[in-house]
Amino acid sequence: MTERHVTPWLAAEQVEDWKAVAGLMMTLPAVLDAQLKRDSGMNLFEYHLLVALAGRPGGEIPMSDLARMIQSSPSRLSHAVARMERAGWVARGDCAAAGKRTGARLTPAGRDQLRRAAPGHVREVRRLVVDNLGPERLRALGDAARSVVALADPEVADLLARPDAD
Repeated sequence: MTERHVTPWLAAEQVEDWKAVAGLMMTLPAVLDAQLKRDSGMNLFEYHLLVALAGRPGGEIPMSDLARMIQSSPSRLSHAVARMERAGWVARGDCAAAGKRTGARLTPAGRDQLRRAAPGHVREVRRLVVDNLGPERLRALGDAARSVVALADPEVADLLARPDAD
């Protein structure tokens, strides 16, 4: 005999909260992406890539670690890094900290690009999230996000919990 699984459907209030979370996941990245494209000519994925590199000693990370860190397929990361190499923002090569593995390294031009892009991005993050929520609700949202990420992908949660993660 086959065991039947009963789906624990969401209550009406849970559905409304879930719809709000789904709306946040869809709209916030799109708005931040548009701001970065408009103000600095890069997209949100590229910005996160530069931030990840800037937060590491020597500004370099093995490509495989970078892909995990920013939740990217190797193919998407490779295409983005190629675009950013053409712009002069990153360079690929052997990663000194990881033996012979190929890594991405932040160039001086990439660090300058990040310095130019960061103020506008931070203003938009403050406007939409930080100042809008205030300290208590922001802390609650951060705690909730860490809890979900820890369950969804413990490896990413560990990466984000590192003191040098951005």
